Amino acid sequence: MAQTLLRAEQVDELVARYRDGATLVELASLFSIHRRTVAEHLTRRKVPIRRGRFDPCRIHEAADLYDSGLTLVEVGLKVGAGPQAVRRALAEHGVPIRGGGGRRSRMATAS
Repeated sequence: MAQTLLRAEQVDELVARYRDGATLVELASLFSIHRRTVAEHLTRRKVPIRRGRFDPCRIHEAADLYDSGLTLVEVGLKVGAGPQAVRRALAEHGVPIRGGGGRRSRMATAS
């Protein structure tokens, strides 16, 4: 995988957007880096990491997206939460979680 190096100004923007409420997943997508890399940049700047919050008002939307075939990561991108937060919320709501294993998402095949 190609490595994306952010300039200092980009890290400044990443930190500012995170402080304004953007999620790790949103920032990873925006800057084309892994969410763990986002967390590392924030940690280096001594910014506390928020735990993946899931807005309970969006559970039906998330369930519909997941049932349509999207992955947990893709659902998270659409509802603004991390994949594990989405997984927990869906499981608590009684939605069966599919097994992993490299299944291609419908988003990837629809492009």
